[in-house]
Amino acid sequence: MTNATSAVLSEDGQILTAFVPINFRKRGGRKLIIPPAGSPEPVYSLPQPKVNPPLVKALARAHRWKKQLDTKQYATIKEIAAAEKVAERYVGQLLKLTLLAPDITEMILDGRLPKGVGLADFMKPWPGIWEEQRAHLRSLGQE
Repeated sequence: MTNATSAVLSEDGQILTAFVPINFRKRGGRKLIIPPAGSPEPVYSLPQPKVNPPLVKALARAHRWKKQLDTKQYATIKEIAAAEKVAERYVGQLLKLTLLAPDITEMILDGRLPKGVGLADFMKPWPGIWEEQRAHLRSLGQE
């Protein structure tokens, strides 16, 4: 890939084709345009996702624990709690995160949750049906 910007006009003078060297990278589920070295700073900035680290960590733990149960590494929540040195109730609450609708899980990982929604909200009782989960999440975002 060349670092020069170039333009070519068609023989009939009707079409101008421009080449601008840029790279696209996916960051947090969003595409980021990376200009070539030496380019002026862009006049815009993309909104930065507001990822909630405790919630992402809880989600990761929940899926790890579910896998450990599925693969018979641990037979019960009690065994996981003892191995992790946490309360059984906490393990059970986090395991419910594995039942979230896939788009809600993506929102957590991409930092696209409604403002003010955090781990404490997910530790409370949640509906089991995905459509009801989405409605519940929307209602939390309006509070």
